[in-house]
Formats: sequence, C-alpha cells, structure tokens
Amino acid sequence: MPYYAKEEIARAREVDLLTYLQRCEPNELVHVGGNVYSTRTHDSLKISNGMWCWWSRGIGGKTALDYLIKVCNMTLPDAINAIAGAPRSSAPAYAQMPQPPPAFELPPKHADNRRVFSYLQSRGIDPEIINHCIKSRQLYEDAEHHNCVFVGFEGDTPRYGALRGTLSQSTFVGDVPGSDKRFSFAVPVKAGSNSALCVFECAIDALSYLTLLKMQGRDWHKANCLSLAGVYQPKHGGEMKFPLALGQYLADNRQIQKIILCLDDDEPGRIAARAIRSQLGAYEVVDNPPRRGKDYNELLQLTKGIAGRVKTRGGDAR
Repeated sequence: MPYYAKEEIARAREVDLLTYLQRCEPNELVHVGGNVYSTRTHDSLKISNGMWCWWSRGIGGKTALDYLIKVCNMTLPDAINAIAGAPRSSAPAYAQMPQPPPAFELPPKHADNRRVFSYLQSRGIDPEIINHCIKSRQLYEDAEHHNCVFVGFEGDTPRYGALRGTLSQSTFVGDVPGSDKRFSFAVPVKAGSNSALCVFECAIDALSYLTLLKMQGRDWHKANCLSLAGVYQPKHGGEMKFPLALGQYLADNRQIQKIILCLDDDEPGRIAARAIRSQLGAYEVVDNPPRRGKDYNELLQLTKGIAGRVKTRGGDAR
C-alpha cells in the first residue's frame, strides 16, 4: 500500500463532493434544481449545501473521500489519487447488494383489538386516533401474544411490523422478522398535501403527538408523522447512518419541504437529531424535542396527569 503523508490525506479530506465531481467527473454530475445536485449513476444520491446523502442506502457524508470510499468502494490510496486527478488504478467496484432478508409475514390477527386498545388508552392515546389506525390496517392485536403490531406499507402492501407488548409489566419491543425498515410506521399511510413531516423515534410517540394536536383543537388529520423504528448510535466513534425510513419517505414524497425532528430529549435522541439535521441541507429542519419529559408519550401523560406508566428504558414501541 502506498505511503501518504498526513498533509496529503488532510488535503484530500478538504475537498467536498460537488467540487470533486465538477473538477474530475463532470459527466457524472446532474443538476436537480437550485443548489441540489445528483449523480448520473445513483439518482437517489443528492448533494446540497456541502453535504451529500445516498438516500436509498442510508449513507451520507461531506467529503469526496467519503463518497469514493463508501459509494464507489475504492481503497484509500485510489480515492486520494482520484481526488488529486490521477488515473484510477482500477475501475470502481460498487458495493454488492445486501442479501435478501428473511421472508416477511405479519403475525396472525386476534379476533378483536381490546387489549391493544386498552393498552394504548392507558398511555394516553386518543380513542379516535387508535380507531383510525386500526381501520387503516396500520394497527392490530396479534393472536398469540396480544402484542400491538404497528404496520408500515409500501403502497398498499405491508412491508414492516413493529411489536410492543401489552401484558402487565411487559417491556417487550421488537420487529416482525423480515421487516423492511425503509417502510416504517407512518400516519397517514400515504402522505397528505402538507409539506411538513414530523419525525419520531417510535410509533407511540407519533400517536401521542397527534393526540396532543387534537387536545389543542388542531386538525390532527393534516399532520404527516413518521416513526424511524428507533435511532441507532454508531460504535467506537463511527458515523451515524442516515435513517432508512426517512430516506425512503422523502424519496416517495417529493412535496415535503420542512422536517420537524421530534426525537427524544435524552443523549441518544439529541445526538441523532444533530446527525440527521447535518444531512438534510436541502430541507428546512426544525429540532422540536418534547418540552417536558423524555419523549412525546411522556409529555402527553404529563399533560393529562396520568401517573404510574411502566417505562421501557431500552426504547419504546417502534
């Protein structure tokens, strides 16, 4: 492996992706509009305000070096040479597609949804909102374990299921095997004409927010809400990946212009909010953690004066 002085590596890291493409690969650059660009090879990779994000893969960054290594699967020496304008030692080898996940199948439905209804009401969720989700096939009670099943769709086809235990003292949370996190739980199933999107860590927080809107006399039907199915912290100081659910939602709903980050008011939530915001240069972004409590369900319960809720410290329903 060739040796590179620290100064050479540092110079390579200073070059942003737009500058690199304009200088070295102008035919790869596609002007989308305004200050937003894409690449000819990957139309879901967007460049704006000095940042880039490959929405379909949940990968993002700032520098050309990140792009060449993460997207083009180049070695560090080849990436440095490319940025310097030298010929590549070999054609870029793009990352292989991931192996297909296990077959996705939602658990069988219970004859009724009484336990799910009772559980969510005990968390402060408005009955009208619970019924709306049940009628739209986004929520039901599973037959065997009586879990809440929060369903995410691709079009009219279920692709994702988040599970939340409803039994006394239960702290169970999980995903249905084979779930595709790109299509997480969202209300409504198909985004409305509203150009704003509210983003939450879990389904129960999204329903809590809608309940708070209704309590304030506002039309909760007009709000677009998305659950990220949790936020995931990078290990050993690594870079946080852009949430798959948010990337897919924005790709499917081009009318969204404003993103309101309603993530938890704790260290993981604050770190995630900053990381996500840094990769949304093309959008108006508002950081809107709950005014009181750790999350929006806790804010709802404090607002309603509900006491004694069991907390799931490892994360809430997704």
